[in-house]
Amino acid sequence: MRVATQTLLLGATTAAFAQQQKVLASFGNSAQKPIEHVNDAFRNPIDHITEALGEMPAEAKGLWNEMSLLVPGFLQKAGNLISRPKPHTRRPDSEWDHIVRGADVQSMWVETDGVQHRKVDGPLEAYDLRAKVVDPSSLGIDKVKQYSGYLDDNENDKHLFYWFFESRNDPKTDPLVLWLNGGPGCSSMMGLFMELGPSSVDANGSPKFNEHSWNSNASVIFLDQPVNVGYSYSSSSVSNTVAASKDIYALLTLFFEQFPEYSTQPFHIFGESYAGHYIPVFASEILSHKNRNINLQSIGIGNGLTDPLVQYTQYRPMACGKGGYDAVLEPSECQSMDNALPRCESLLRACYNSESAWNCVPATIYCNNAMIGPYQRTGMNVYDIREECKDRENLCYTETAWISQYLNQKNVMKGLGVEVDDYESCNSDINRNFVFQGDWGKPFHRLVPDLLKQIPVLIYAGDADYICNWLGNKEWTEALEWSGKEDYNSVELEDLSLENEAYGQVKSSGNFTFMRIYQAGHMVPFNQPEGSLDFFNRWIGGEWWRS
Repeated sequence: MRVATQTLLLGATTAAFAQQQKVLASFGNSAQKPIEHVNDAFRNPIDHITEALGEMPAEAKGLWNEMSLLVPGFLQKAGNLISRPKPHTRRPDSEWDHIVRGADVQSMWVETDGVQHRKVDGPLEAYDLRAKVVDPSSLGIDKVKQYSGYLDDNENDKHLFYWFFESRNDPKTDPLVLWLNGGPGCSSMMGLFMELGPSSVDANGSPKFNEHSWNSNASVIFLDQPVNVGYSYSSSSVSNTVAASKDIYALLTLFFEQFPEYSTQPFHIFGESYAGHYIPVFASEILSHKNRNINLQSIGIGNGLTDPLVQYTQYRPMACGKGGYDAVLEPSECQSMDNALPRCESLLRACYNSESAWNCVPATIYCNNAMIGPYQRTGMNVYDIREECKDRENLCYTETAWISQYLNQKNVMKGLGVEVDDYESCNSDINRNFVFQGDWGKPFHRLVPDLLKQIPVLIYAGDADYICNWLGNKEWTEALEWSGKEDYNSVELEDLSLENEAYGQVKSSGNFTFMRIYQAGHMVPFNQPEGSLDFFNRWIGGEWWRS
């Protein structure tokens, strides 16, 4: 699998943040003229941008002019919001073991205390859920009960692929977890096979049992979202987090309707990287429905991007020796990052104040060039500050190629009921669309205080990651304005241990918990399988939020 060198991804195994020594600044090969001097060759990109974002405010023109000079090819890239439909073949209903129609679920009524009300809130009429029983022996992935299938939004031609694994322990009582990789635009099959799923994949493209899988004591759903990621497909696209949240609510509602035996167990959402955007929005969408069959108990975000304004302040310290590892950059480069930070913060504040793409796109471009670019040009792995990026064509990790090899096997695709022609780990078009719709820089941390009133929130971070580093994640949790801020900030980090050996640190107060995981990069379960399973089991068991 290749990811274009200009792609910047925050995904789990997430993916390539422009793999070569170029940042978003490598969008084109020639300098561009400012917007007010755009010639005929550049009229089309501007037309596309205004079609997507609306008319450019007068106050934004100067900023976009500056970005077009700072980033060669900026206008063409911003105006080229691509949605390439995946070749696919829809399987007939007869090939599925279960189909639940959203319209049927939407029409169900129940009585509570003598009052009639809908069983679940909608709208669900346009959605269907298809499922098939997966034979573990045919694919060699664990021995537990498994389902795979699609959530269909028939009105908008969107089809999200999922793969469910029962708990190895006691599925009748164990919790159920939804896992989301980031990107935006990366498949959760990467998390399945490289991090926390029941099997990894070896160099021969063969499954290898994972004794530290998170389905040791929980049932887990791995979801390819948004559409056109992994095995999912659509003729249209989703390019913002809020739009994606509607699909997640529908998926879970119909899944629990089809499989009610899992609906009463505690349900949790976990994910990493750009899931720091996704999960607060998805959880808020679920909790906004009064009549629901989703027993959401907590959320967990690993090495996430949640509050860019605060997190971008910690790139310089992490790159310059303040995060627990040796400095990667020279003092002069560290000083350049210091010099650029005030402008980055100013641009992000404008994004936060307006939440307009006209402000958020330039903020993302400038800040990524200034605060991530210097590190990336060293050739070091943005996902692990301890090592070079040795396999640039495969997101710095050769394991991603092995996973793609396995998931492109015809027998695997047939066994899962896959409807697309091939599998890709990450979709760079989706990533670019999220960036140029302004989603990247938005302040989704603002949803967390309300979530904390209702459910526990875990933020954990491998301390060797650069792209969503632990310093920034700790910083935003302590900067967050919420009712328990004073008590939370007064708590010191304590050892997080397994068999009397510390593998990290934890601080917790009220419904808010932060963990630093030692010697782990962006994908914590990949580097620390035993430790990650330990804190995961302890979290879903309520150790930090039921005291």
